[in-house]
Amino acid sequence: MEKSAQYNKMSDMPVKKLVGSLAVPTIISMMVSSIYNMADTFFVSKLGTSASGAIGIVFSLMAIIQAVGFTLGMGAGTAVSRLLGQQKKNEAESVACSALSAAAVLGLTVSVFGLIFVTPLMRLLGSTETILPFAIEYGKYILIAAPLMTMTFVLNNLLRSEGKAKLSMVGITSGSILNIILDPVFIFTLDMGITGAAIATAVGQAVSLIILFGCFISGKSGLKLSFKKISTSPMTYLMIIRNGLPSFCRQGLASMSGVMLNHVAAAYGDPAVAAISVSNKVFMMIFSLLIGFGQGYQPVAGYNYGASKYKRVKEAMLFNLTTGFIMMGSIAAAVYFFAPHIITWFIGDDPEVIRIGTQALRFHCITLPFMPINVTANMTFQSIGKAFTATFLSAFRQGIFFVPSVLILPKLLGLNGVTGVQPASDLLSSLVSLPFLIHFIKKLNELVREEESIRNA
Repeated sequence: MEKSAQYNKMSDMPVKKLVGSLAVPTIISMMVSSIYNMADTFFVSKLGTSASGAIGIVFSLMAIIQAVGFTLGMGAGTAVSRLLGQQKKNEAESVACSALSAAAVLGLTVSVFGLIFVTPLMRLLGSTETILPFAIEYGKYILIAAPLMTMTFVLNNLLRSEGKAKLSMVGITSGSILNIILDPVFIFTLDMGITGAAIATAVGQAVSLIILFGCFISGKSGLKLSFKKISTSPMTYLMIIRNGLPSFCRQGLASMSGVMLNHVAAAYGDPAVAAISVSNKVFMMIFSLLIGFGQGYQPVAGYNYGASKYKRVKEAMLFNLTTGFIMMGSIAAAVYFFAPHIITWFIGDDPEVIRIGTQALRFHCITLPFMPINVTANMTFQSIGKAFTATFLSAFRQGIFFVPSVLILPKLLGLNGVTGVQPASDLLSSLVSLPFLIHFIKKLNELVREEESIRNA
């Protein structure tokens, strides 16, 4: 049976090989998604600095939509991994169907209210008056696509949670590649400007959703979606939200921090907003490698924790941490050296934007090697159902440390402080996460000893 084969794969395949096989498709998915974000930035930058700034403003809006999708997707996905590890397929399918229905409802809610209040929303997100027309035009179509995006995030996470990372990759990358192809066609060939970039994004999301749905309808997924399996129990939705709360903190607080940073940067003019927007996009592209690898690790941790195979959980966690250090350290060194050239690719020949963007990107590079600590801790606790701990650690990076940093550093250091806000928060949050990881490794060691004593008895 497919279920038995999948269960054996997740619980018996050598850990490094298993994590790698799941991580490669998720890394590709994350990278392609990041590239399409960068493609928007690259092509829209040809329309001027204010248009580039609009991409940064609407990026905060997309973070809000992603917060909804990832909260439900990761909340359901981590539960599905553990339930499948316990061989409780019916319960896993009920959770999956309930999360998808909630994503449709909440995505539509965001869309309706966002479109009604689109102008004040763009101002709230940090738009200057010169950026505002571009932000409104771009944001309208992103809001229309909000339900498609939230459902896509849920289906993507459900496929990954059952170990079907390749199917997830096909769905996500197909829409993203189409987006990249359509960007120059809509923006320049059809002379649609920034509206073309937004429509290309919406079309790409629709295609991804159709392909991911097809994986479930065709039976390629081990999970069966059905209206009959949508839960009517509030406890199901509370459980999904509780499990997904760390993702909500990551994405929701990322949106809030992005808004705060936009407002602070706006005091230094459109070049500062555009430069920080570009440097953050480059940083997120690099960071997506780490997230992608971690997303390959998460179902392994959840499955094996649910199956009480704690030695495999520990091995997977240490492999994820070590690989993350090597990957981020190597990339950070290269990007630090080539930072001016990288910024120039996406912003043209505006010297002030290049100067500010280079400094911001280099600050990110200094803290990148520490990021695997926070990411591994966060993903581990979320995967094993320790939602409060994972949420607590998520709150540090974009909230507890970020807010004081954005309020204090710009006042002390001016524009240098603005570019150093996120890197400072990243470094501090990683240092706080370290004791949690050490404590959990000790707990796993105890569980492994108990596991071995029971086996030997």
